[in-house]
Amino acid sequence: MSLVAAAKKAADRVVVTIFVNPTQFGEAADLESYPRDEARDLEMLKQAGVDVVLIPSVEEVYPGGDETIVETTRMANMLHGLVRPGHFRGVTTVVARLFNFVQPDIACFGEKDYQQLQVIKRMTRDLAFPIDIRGVPTVREPDGLAMSSRNVRLTPEDRAAALVLSQSLTAAEQAAAKGTTIEALRDLISTTVSAEPRATLCGLDIVGAEDLSDLSGDLTSPAAIMISVEFGGILLIDQRVVTP
Repeated sequence: MSLVAAAKKAADRVVVTIFVNPTQFGEAADLESYPRDEARDLEMLKQAGVDVVLIPSVEEVYPGGDETIVETTRMANMLHGLVRPGHFRGVTTVVARLFNFVQPDIACFGEKDYQQLQVIKRMTRDLAFPIDIRGVPTVREPDGLAMSSRNVRLTPEDRAAALVLSQSLTAAEQAAAKGTTIEALRDLISTTVSAEPRATLCGLDIVGAEDLSDLSGDLTSPAAIMISVEFGGILLIDQRVVTP
């Protein structure tokens, strides 16, 4: 709904797409268990004054016999893309098709999946889509956990443990403001997450905020920190851009 609010401020009409995309899921079980509540979604969108809701079928998005994929060759196969092979290929392929369905002037995406945002920006630029891609800040629960449809699948114990994501990022942000190195930030986050016994750190990347380039040594420019942590089989992600 924060994306809707941002879009309403930026445009005369707002179109929302609802589509659980099968090509970006690595495991069939994850796709099947993904939370769906179309009736609730539609009611919220109606109350917000959305003009159009597009709910395509899988057959409409992926017609039988289709052979074409869209992929950013470098940005999709690094960082979180190594943890979830093929995920970003599914994202860019479906987003390109949805862009062609809707033909928007502006498209809003959340910053929580920071790599996804940068991948979509690069795809839009490279394929010359006449679309302004806008990032929208991560929305958080009162205790700091980034909102996600996956959160409802956490047990109460894992839900409490999941706060370690935002806690580790806040600690890194504070350290960055005082002056530090990339290596020290990595150690700080790893130590913080490892102190939570219910958490399994699956990915930790600290890269250039704009191009996802490798960083090392002293932190001298804005860096994007992206982490993925598993709790009881549920993979959560979070991110923070930190500055020296």
